[in-house]
Amino acid sequence: MPLVDHLEELRQRVLKSLIAILLSSGFCLLFVRKLVQTLEIPAGKIHFLQVAPGEFLFISIKVAGYGGLTISLPFILYQFLKFILPGLTKKEKLLIAPSVAGSAILFFLGIFFAWKALIPAALGFLISYGADVVEPLWSIEKYLDFVLLLMLSTGLAFQLPILQLILGFFELISWQKMLSAWRVVIITSAIAGAIITPSTDPITMLLLSTSITFLFFIGVGLVVLTTNLKEQILPSFDQ
Repeated sequence: MPLVDHLEELRQRVLKSLIAILLSSGFCLLFVRKLVQTLEIPAGKIHFLQVAPGEFLFISIKVAGYGGLTISLPFILYQFLKFILPGLTKKEKLLIAPSVAGSAILFFLGIFFAWKALIPAALGFLISYGADVVEPLWSIEKYLDFVLLLMLSTGLAFQLPILQLILGFFELISWQKMLSAWRVVIITSAIAGAIITPSTDPITMLLLSTSITFLFFIGVGLVVLTTNLKEQILPSFDQ
């Protein structure tokens, strides 16, 4: 296929992905009040305030946008696969398709982990600290920004094993070198936990950095597994 046709195909697939995000966001906007009420659950009995005119309107659009992006993620990944698979060898196809599927699964697992573990831990610390001095009355925009950013950043952090798998599959780095750098990984995960976490509480940072380190060792295991598979099975797919 000529380069112009490739660019046209890319344009069409990007356009379809954007339309999917817009439609999904519009659908989420219909139920945005329910979504906001769901996101408020970890805060318990905290009262939220609208401190500026139109604040809830703008945050509703933001919540719907995040929701639309999350819902349309499988379709976006499907468009990505349809674009790149024709240009890959059989060996590369064996990795890319499962990696993309695994990336989506890990992203949703990251969101779930943030929802069930990180957000309650962070809010529990922030609410209890100074509870005898100040009464917690939070801006709905600040709160939802905190929750959405933490969920999104955790979902992205959970992509680490997929990155390791791709690097190991294409022999850019071996699992032995990955494993030998475990001390650096622990320090880096601690720094990443401090940067990614929108709050400053140590509990959330510790949970996130520990999970990143755990995911790193899972990624090392995946690289070991794929290396063994390449030696036993994949030579028949070489071109």
